[in-house]
Amino acid sequence: MARSLNIVWFKRDLRVMDHRPLTMAIEAGPVLPLYIAEPDLWAQPDASARQWDFAAESLAELQVALAALGQPLCVMVGDAVPIFQRLHRSHGIAALWSHEETGNGWTYARDLSVAAWARGAEVPWHESRQFGVIRRLKSRNGWAKAWDRDMAEALTPAPEALAPIDGDWPTTIPTAAALGLAPDPCPFRQPGGRAQGLATLRSFLAERGRDYRYRMSSPVTAFEASSRLSPHLTWGTISMLEVAQASWARMRALKLSDDPDAGSWRASLISFAGRQHWHCHFMQKLEDEPRIEFENLHRVYDGLRPYVADSEHLAAWSEGVTGFPFVDACMRALNRHGWINFRMRAMLMSFASYHLWLPWRETGLHLARKFVDYEPGIHWSQVQMQSGTTGINTMRVYNPVKQGLDQDPTGCFVRAFVPELDGLPAAFIHEPWLYPGASDLAYPSPIVDHAQAGRAAREALHAARKGADHQQAAAAIAAKHGSRKAGIPMTGRKRASASKPDVDTQFSLDI
Repeated sequence: MARSLNIVWFKRDLRVMDHRPLTMAIEAGPVLPLYIAEPDLWAQPDASARQWDFAAESLAELQVALAALGQPLCVMVGDAVPIFQRLHRSHGIAALWSHEETGNGWTYARDLSVAAWARGAEVPWHESRQFGVIRRLKSRNGWAKAWDRDMAEALTPAPEALAPIDGDWPTTIPTAAALGLAPDPCPFRQPGGRAQGLATLRSFLAERGRDYRYRMSSPVTAFEASSRLSPHLTWGTISMLEVAQASWARMRALKLSDDPDAGSWRASLISFAGRQHWHCHFMQKLEDEPRIEFENLHRVYDGLRPYVADSEHLAAWSEGVTGFPFVDACMRALNRHGWINFRMRAMLMSFASYHLWLPWRETGLHLARKFVDYEPGIHWSQVQMQSGTTGINTMRVYNPVKQGLDQDPTGCFVRAFVPELDGLPAAFIHEPWLYPGASDLAYPSPIVDHAQAGRAAREALHAARKGADHQQAAAAIAAKHGSRKAGIPMTGRKRASASKPDVDTQFSLDI
């Protein structure tokens, strides 16, 4: 069979700039850019319409960019293997080109099926890396330096043109409803598309990022001070190389600047550069051990939190009606924005896992659906970390009242998202159950005694950690997954030796 097509399979890399598979495919012959909208993927319990809507906006912009080059994006709906089989029968596939993907369990299984088909059909499948994640990594030693080398590589320029391919190729991008996704209102979701990603990067590096390291922890300031690049990295409207190199260029310029704020800027951008490393560090964990999406990393915790169907606590936490104002405000903000800052993600997860004693898989799936920037590699590593099941991380049992007092001292964030408490005096905003008129409030009482629940959780996990078997398994986990801190910048913390695994302490999904 004559093989005429080089298929560039777009997944979560929705751009033409710095897209190595696209450039390599053009050098090999005629190219068909292809995106496959997979209903079975979007039927998974970690998928949501808000995620698809961001992806669809990004696909629409990619469609325009590719059409301007000469060959529009072909959009097909269905399963990947049957689609490739049909294309191979009708046109002949010379090669398949894509980026590597560290996705959820479904995409992992799908890629294994595609690889098996490609081998059987004798179709080469060329995959390129787009993050600092190393497939089939043997050791974490030297990983941070390898990341720096990868990010210093030259950006791949956008192609100048694509030769048009004859045929009536489908280009319609399906709606969320057409993919079977339930309605998912998210009124303040970030819009998708490369133009938005570039504008967000520019505004952070030039205007918003000066006080990043100080203002990213509180939801009062984080919506503006955080980079807000995470959904664009998740969906690949911009590449990690672009972000890293733009950050380095800005830091070099600041060294030569007489701007009185240059010192503050550089300190914040050093912290931001560190989070770029951590972003890929956590993705590497899932790449190395895909089971952590479904199973405790350390198996001593198996059965610790039994699943309870239709849990009232799970429903209250998911809806933001736990009776703890700061927790509820964070969940409601997430519902409306599709994003919340890293510390509040950690608190939401910690509260669910410790105070409510809910199984992390169920609560993790809820958060996954709410995050427009859901990145499976980071998400499941962090979910386990904040639930105390890695065996190598410090237990972080966030006090929901103290967090509110520390991060929202005036109560402005709570009042914005929990209007039932808008008229409450400031002294009671984080503990409304102490207000003399609490019984008249249209707001629930706390669903647990947070001090007692937190104490019970600590005792249960400490008991599980006492055995000698725990330490032996934990050492093996640290050797495989622990960071070697040397080379990963993080302000305000001492460096360890390059050979000593570090226990990760950052919920860094939102760099």
